[in-house]
Amino acid sequence: MSAHGLEVFDRTFETTHIWLNEICSELGPDKHVAWKALSVVLQTLRDRLPLPLAAHLGAQLPLLIRSVY
Repeated sequence: MSAHGLEVFDRTFETTHIWLNEICSELGPDKHVAWKALSVVLQTLRDRLPLPLAAHLGAQLPLLIRSVY
């Protein structure tokens, strides 16, 4: 049985925490700072990429991270 009821949610939580932990290893232990840094970078990428590429990138992101994209 999965921790959150659906395997897709478990995978997205796990992937999001992996990404945040990697960012925290560079910026420090505050996950709020890591989340903000990730959202700023993703939104900047989204705004600068051509629409088809931005849509393709967004479709590949985990669900939780896609919410800031």
